[in-house]
Amino acid sequence: MSNVLFDAPGPRARVRHRYIGAITLVAVVAIFAFILLRFVETGQFTAEKWELFTIPFVHAKILEATIATLQAFGLAAVLSLILGLLLLVGRVSKHRWISVPTYLFVELFRAIPLLILMMIMYYGLPPLGFSFVTPFIAVVTGLTLYNGSVLSEVFRAGIESLPKGQAEAAYAIGMSKTQVMRMILLPQALRAMAPVIVSQLVVVLKDTALGFIVTYQELLYLAKFYGAQPNYGSPIIPSTIVMAAIYISLCLLLAGVAKYIEVRTKRGPAKNIRAQQLVNEAA
Repeated sequence: MSNVLFDAPGPRARVRHRYIGAITLVAVVAIFAFILLRFVETGQFTAEKWELFTIPFVHAKILEATIATLQAFGLAAVLSLILGLLLLVGRVSKHRWISVPTYLFVELFRAIPLLILMMIMYYGLPPLGFSFVTPFIAVVTGLTLYNGSVLSEVFRAGIESLPKGQAEAAYAIGMSKTQVMRMILLPQALRAMAPVIVSQLVVVLKDTALGFIVTYQELLYLAKFYGAQPNYGSPIIPSTIVMAAIYISLCLLLAGVAKYIEVRTKRGPAKNIRAQQLVNEAA
């Protein structure tokens, strides 16, 4: 049976795909087994290297670092979404004195590596008189500027992917540009681009790890500190495993929450139903 885009695989192709899948699975398992074997041979699972993580004080410090990571992520995520929406408004403006500076702002902060942004904020601004810049402010500001610029392009791509007839029909029935954006275009764009937005928020969460460069005491900072403790055999691998497990758990939790929100938003907000009906009638 043929499809417009591709032909359905035949019996031989299906068998070949099974063999490729099996070989890939074996290769992945072999790589993980080799890594695990090397960990065992080098003593990474000995009691000495894991003893540090049985101390209640260490548990408390890990909890504090996790909370610090979530605080930086939460504030940066909210500010990035807000900044992205504001930059979107500027990018789609018909006034060049607004759209051009906004375009330059977005391209500038998308081009600067996030690590450099954080270092500029923490090490570059205090000599200029901005003594209030703390590691937390440096991390959140860097994350906001970079991810807000990226999200603005995500929002713009979502809006430009919608049929132009919807906006034209909305203007025809007398809706203002703000109403069209708020009631017609933006809700649809957010639902369409929800997976991309969630992926970018996961990036925000993982990029909080860069805060250790500016001495922000998040999970990676703690992993580096505990991994260098000679009294416990310098357990850098166990420390990395513990912190990585926490990061993975947080990312999976965020993905689960985002999936729930995505399913809920697919139903569409009730307040937009009338607006959509008017647009469809005008079209």
